[in-house]
Amino acid sequence: MSREILDAVRGLAAEKNISSEKLMVALEDALLSAYKKTPGAAPYAQVTMDRDLGDFTVWELRIPPELEEQLIKEQEEELAASAGEFANVDPETGEVREVVEPELDLEKLKEYEDQIERVDVTPGDFGRIAAQTAKQVILQRIREAERDMMFEEYRDRVGELITGIVQQSDSRYTLVQLRERVEALLPKSEQVEGERYDHSQRIKAVIKDVSASTKGPSIIVSRRDPELIRSLFELEVPEIADGLVEITNVAREPGYRSKIAVVSHVDGVDPVGACVGPRGSRVRMVVSELRGEKIDIIPYNDEPARFVAKALSPARVREVLVDDDGRQATVIVPDDQLSLAIGREGQNARLAARLTGWRIDIRSETEFASEESDLGYEEEEVQGRCHAILSNGRRCPNAALSGSRYCGLDAHQALNAIEGDEVAALTGGGGTAVAEADDAGPTESSEGATS
Repeated sequence: MSREILDAVRGLAAEKNISSEKLMVALEDALLSAYKKTPGAAPYAQVTMDRDLGDFTVWELRIPPELEEQLIKEQEEELAASAGEFANVDPETGEVREVVEPELDLEKLKEYEDQIERVDVTPGDFGRIAAQTAKQVILQRIREAERDMMFEEYRDRVGELITGIVQQSDSRYTLVQLRERVEALLPKSEQVEGERYDHSQRIKAVIKDVSASTKGPSIIVSRRDPELIRSLFELEVPEIADGLVEITNVAREPGYRSKIAVVSHVDGVDPVGACVGPRGSRVRMVVSELRGEKIDIIPYNDEPARFVAKALSPARVREVLVDDDGRQATVIVPDDQLSLAIGREGQNARLAARLTGWRIDIRSETEFASEESDLGYEEEEVQGRCHAILSNGRRCPNAALSGSRYCGLDAHQALNAIEGDEVAALTGGGGTAVAEADDAGPTESSEGATS
């Protein structure tokens, strides 16, 4: 029977990728506990298992009285020092507990092996006890080892995209099976409002948190986290997975609208076009996984004015005035674009502010002109700035091109052919758009909108 137990331990250890030595030690500890429950058991004993033959031996440890007294005294002092003055008081009831003589720690006895006599006291029916105990201990340790391995596997995967199958859903959370005997919780706080999670439905989510518990690792996943959008685009866009295109930032209002800023690290690769894909196929796959959530793809720009103007897509922007010290941008839009720039309940402006990291103040042309005449905005003369005078009488805020008095806008470069710096003289009073769509390409969204 002992040989069969040994073979079973080694087989399970190999199958479950668990150390066989750990199982052997656990089995020895369990058999010692079983032996102490038998009538006439020795007060101090040890169980050893032959690693080659699988034979169990129970050894009685006969300790000299003076050594036993010394070790007990030392152990009592250690317990008293660690427990303090309330060592003999029950913490729940406050009653004084009966002092129980402490059991000697077998680890300490190893220091005095030369003074301790070992006698074989293995009971005759110990094989039967060993067989019953072995099954319980091995199964328990296997469950513990599997939980530890599962925790180690998922603890470093926070923020990673996973695919799971919905097992059950109620008002508090949704249970998602990641693989066999591995389940994750999708709490209500991490669910998107309006989404339904039906039984056997396959969903994608990102791992939000992994913590250890008595029943195994607790894995929390999220459908609201902005990392979900980043991971979905990485899955659908090879250029992002290869590092040619990078998502610099994500601003999201789950279930409604998201904005992502993208930049290309390789000449000739259009970051917006790569994310949109042929006929919008790539962004459509992401939108489908997000159950119709709208996505605006914004080209990142180092120049704050242009980046802010792009971030307010799909609204058209006339002019952006930036305050670098306060990281605040005043955006002037045509009167008919004001509501589109702000968005429903301020959603578009809010997302643009999160995406750029700038505080954005949106004004219509009429409102801004009125404030300008009432308050009087004093422009600071900036060296290297475009000399074009806009229809509202203000200087263009863009930087002039090297060797030119004007910025890169065609309408402003055309001023080189006429006298004066007023754009109105060239355009017939129509003015021009400052910091709007430039050579970075159009901004595209999941609906095909461009600005």
